[in-house]
Amino acid sequence: MSKHLRITLVKSLIGVAEKQRRIVVGLGLRHTNHSVERLDTPEIRGMVNKIPYLLRWEELS
Repeated sequence: MSKHLRITLVKSLIGVAEKQRRIVVGLGLRHTNHSVERLDTPEIRGMVNKIPYLLRWEELS
């Protein structure tokens, strides 16, 4: 069984660089407090690690 991550956008994107906004969109997040579940892959982990101050995440089994 594959592991998943639940990723939540916890901070606003006001004043955030365009590159970081694109990472948020790439994760599928739309607005503050929106959560998505994604497969735990190196690509997704890399995106999360680029903007840890904007996100909260937890591992799901």
